[in-house]
Amino acid sequence: MIRVLFVCHGNICRSPMAAFVMQDMVRGAGLTDRFAIASAATSREEIGNPVYPPARRKLAEHGISCDGHAARQMTRADYDAYDLLIGMDRANIRNMQRLCGGDPDGKIRLLLDYAGRPGEEVADPWYTRDFEATWQDVEQGCRGLLSALRDGC
Repeated sequence: MIRVLFVCHGNICRSPMAAFVMQDMVRGAGLTDRFAIASAATSREEIGNPVYPPARRKLAEHGISCDGHAARQMTRADYDAYDLLIGMDRANIRNMQRLCGGDPDGKIRLLLDYAGRPGEEVADPWYTRDFEATWQDVEQGCRGLLSALRDGC
């Protein structure tokens, strides 16, 4: 089982979008039994909140439900529980490393590294209000991540 945790600042836009998109891709590939996918925040600001409404609408446009999501904060224990911890931007990566006490196993990565866009950040729609750009980033990153992990299945 490959365990992937997607992480952003609040766990209401980018990281849940990535988790639900990845779950949809995994389901479409018939690999559901080989993946465990979740999402979390680096902050405590949105704990317990559902996916932000514009992000929910963007997922729904693509036939993806995000029902049942409640934002949670990443913990140090997540480092051991997951094989990969995927951040959306460099600030997330720094906060993830702080929360985990470093990254001795090299598990913490940027999502767009898997889209052939090393070092690039997923657009934050909380600030840009451009949920389509975020969707494109997330879709490309998840497609590349699934491709990279598929060989290990």
